[in-house]
Amino acid sequence: MEFRDYYDILGVTREASADEIKRAYRKLARKFHPDISKEPDAEERFKQVGEAYEVLKDAEKRAAYDQLGKNWQAGQDFRPPPDWDQGFEYHGAGFDEAQFSDFFESLFGQGRGGGRRAQGQTEFHMRGADSHAKVLIDVEDAFRGTSRTLTLKHPQMGEDGRPQLQERTLNVRIPKGVRQGQHIRLAKQGGAGIGAGEPGDLYLEVDFAPHPFFHVEGKDVYLDLPVAPWEAALGAKISIPTPENRLDLKIPARSGAGKKLRLKGKGIPAKHPGDLYAVLRIALPPADSAAAEKAYREFEQASNFNPRAGMGG
Repeated sequence: MEFRDYYDILGVTREASADEIKRAYRKLARKFHPDISKEPDAEERFKQVGEAYEVLKDAEKRAAYDQLGKNWQAGQDFRPPPDWDQGFEYHGAGFDEAQFSDFFESLFGQGRGGGRRAQGQTEFHMRGADSHAKVLIDVEDAFRGTSRTLTLKHPQMGEDGRPQLQERTLNVRIPKGVRQGQHIRLAKQGGAGIGAGEPGDLYLEVDFAPHPFFHVEGKDVYLDLPVAPWEAALGAKISIPTPENRLDLKIPARSGAGKKLRLKGKGIPAKHPGDLYAVLRIALPPADSAAAEKAYREFEQASNFNPRAGMGG
């Protein structure tokens, strides 16, 4: 069974308005009407034109055809996807076998009904497509939950049969414990259904905004923690920020740059919460005064430390 490009049959673009489709149909129907046309294939062309118009004049059929046939070209061997009938519901009579093609029947016929019946009006319904969008939150929001007001843009078929960009605003509750990359499902907030089909779902992908202190990996939170050289060398007890509050952290003596200090269970909340890792960064005080320069000179004399000892020479 070959795929039929109904737009090509009528000689219109996929963006054509309902009026443009009607005009094209009337012109071709007169040209190929078997009673007046001298074309050798007039009867077959007349049927093709009528079939194309039957689909494209109806906003619901046209939307379904566009969604399911956008990846096919005329003449390609066509088989409806295995899950084509999932989410579809058919009512009313079928179509006369002599009037429409097998291709049309595969899309809009009785499906599970077992063959064609007398010609009549067919009503069909299809669940709307699922939609996807991103929502940006702060790391702190994952520890307490938050709300966001989102303005989303989505295409919608207008009365003239052309897609139009519409805006809608949603108030979304972000739950506590949400992780980066997690999807939040908003039932029936996706694409509109066809006919009486229910809307699809909207899936919001959570992303964390850049933070000056923290970055997140899975459920674990990392803090780049600047410490003074003497705090790293001698040990210290300092106060550090976390996404929830401030905590006291003990720095062991003789700690080096890059050392990770783990605070168990202080990461993203969950049944098994993540951890918070403080990653030490040695911050050198500036030699911006005579007293500071003197202190550096005295330290130089007191220490035989060579940071390039492993580089030879």
